[in-house]
Amino acid sequence: MPDASNKKIVEDLLKSYSREELVWLSGYVSGLLAANPSNENSDHKTSSKKLTIAYGTESGNSKQLAAEFAAKAKKKGLAAKMVGLDQYRLNDLQKEEYFLTIVSTQGEGDPPAAARKFYDHIHNNGFQLERLKYSVLALGDTSYPLFCKAGEDVDAQLHKLGGQRLIPLQKCDTDYRSDADIWFEQVLEQLDGVAIKNPVQPVPKAKTHGKRIYNGTVLSIINLNDRGSSKQTFHIEIGADGVDYLPGDALGVVPVNPASLVKSILDIAGISPEQLFIFREQEDTAFSLLSHKTDLVYLPDRVVKKYGALVEQTIPEARMGLYDLLRIYPLQNSSQFQFLINLLEPITPRLYSIASAPAIHENEVHITVAKNEFYSQDEIKYGLCSDYLSAFNTGAPIQFYIHPNHLFRLPEPQKDIIMIGPGTGIAPFRSFLYQRDATGATGRNWLFFGEQHFITDFLYQTEVQQWLDTGTLHRIDLAFSRDQAHKIYVQDKIRKNGDEFYRWIENGAIVYVCGSKDPMSRDVEQTILEVIQVHGKVNEEMAKDLLIRMKEEGRWLMDVY
Repeated sequence: MPDASNKKIVEDLLKSYSREELVWLSGYVSGLLAANPSNENSDHKTSSKKLTIAYGTESGNSKQLAAEFAAKAKKKGLAAKMVGLDQYRLNDLQKEEYFLTIVSTQGEGDPPAAARKFYDHIHNNGFQLERLKYSVLALGDTSYPLFCKAGEDVDAQLHKLGGQRLIPLQKCDTDYRSDADIWFEQVLEQLDGVAIKNPVQPVPKAKTHGKRIYNGTVLSIINLNDRGSSKQTFHIEIGADGVDYLPGDALGVVPVNPASLVKSILDIAGISPEQLFIFREQEDTAFSLLSHKTDLVYLPDRVVKKYGALVEQTIPEARMGLYDLLRIYPLQNSSQFQFLINLLEPITPRLYSIASAPAIHENEVHITVAKNEFYSQDEIKYGLCSDYLSAFNTGAPIQFYIHPNHLFRLPEPQKDIIMIGPGTGIAPFRSFLYQRDATGATGRNWLFFGEQHFITDFLYQTEVQQWLDTGTLHRIDLAFSRDQAHKIYVQDKIRKNGDEFYRWIENGAIVYVCGSKDPMSRDVEQTILEVIQVHGKVNEEMAKDLLIRMKEEGRWLMDVY
């Protein structure tokens, strides 16, 4: 019962209401009582709302966020579950009420492989999602032209199928943590029925937003391959005051197009190098735009198709460079050049695993760059960025940024690690070994390295030998594929040493793999599954379960490309 003073206030208030207002007030109060029959222990009651958090990931960032958000939701009393989109039962989508998805973007705007089945399902089936309330967190990199495209597609399609957005799509750059946390807090507010006062603003599509750009100087550049090698692999040391990174991170650099290529394009198009054009709302000279801003080499199909429409010609599907397009399918006149500029996409950054260690290489960062050579129409060609970097001279200025890799980190100092890194895949393990040596880590270190020839292609041979001599490196297994009649690869060495390899795994060792995705990383994973089966005396399904547990526990880490 209210006290006398409160009762008098209510009576005076009610006297001022009309009959219609009193009827409305009566219904309003009844609704409040029905929704909240008792306020006791309201903070501790479990909500009837069921929340699904589904993730599609390539590197693991989406999964890590999903796990954290599921834990937060459960603390709020929500019945939350997390599931990988590769494991999600597609028929369940029409039954969902509250559905969150965290998805990254790969390659040419594609979803990660683990999310492809879900992505195709929502795009190729004509069902309706009338009860679905959802939100999408998209992870990407603003340096790439199709920033967060996979997340955009999923958000748009779920809405097209009838889903209602809990809150708008949130796009995140590589430094995603803050935006992702705000997004989830606003999701929780919406689920609690709290109006959102300050919604997350979408991250604009701009170059390297949120990234610190370092102005460095090339201190040293050395070809690690000896004379007679068919390869060129450069060790590049860069000095930069205050450069901040951790072992496992990558260095990002935006290459510059060769001046000779730019001149050839301008000549064939009949454009003066000093003529001004606009690209992505910025005006600059034709020479500067083509040199520093636009991708000119092996244009994606979407750009080639747009160019075909511009010149009114049907161009067969092929990844062509701009010079060849202009040569084979010339512009109708020079006035079309601005339209051509509008079609082009920005030069995308290239990432290189860092090969130095902050504990010992103060104000320096080192990378390992293999110069990419290949033939096209009987003419030798070079990869844009590897050619760009290999041409640097000592003392030259260079701009770069640090790309964090939170899922390729060193463990506690006492943990054993197994490092599998053929070719330039050795780069982060050079960082790991320097760091563990400098910090006095007590865990054992085992390295698998492979290349073509021992004499000419043993990258960082002197340093590796020193680590063996000093006991920093406890074991090394080498595979030089062309030094004998039959080819030997790192997976062959793993198989040969399977008993010891399995014992390390049993004792808690963390396994790292760095290098080419296909076929190396897949072959290595298959070999390790075989090792677990043979030496663990288990069947294939049990071996796969162990590998899955290792991945979930952070004991199987990959950085492949």
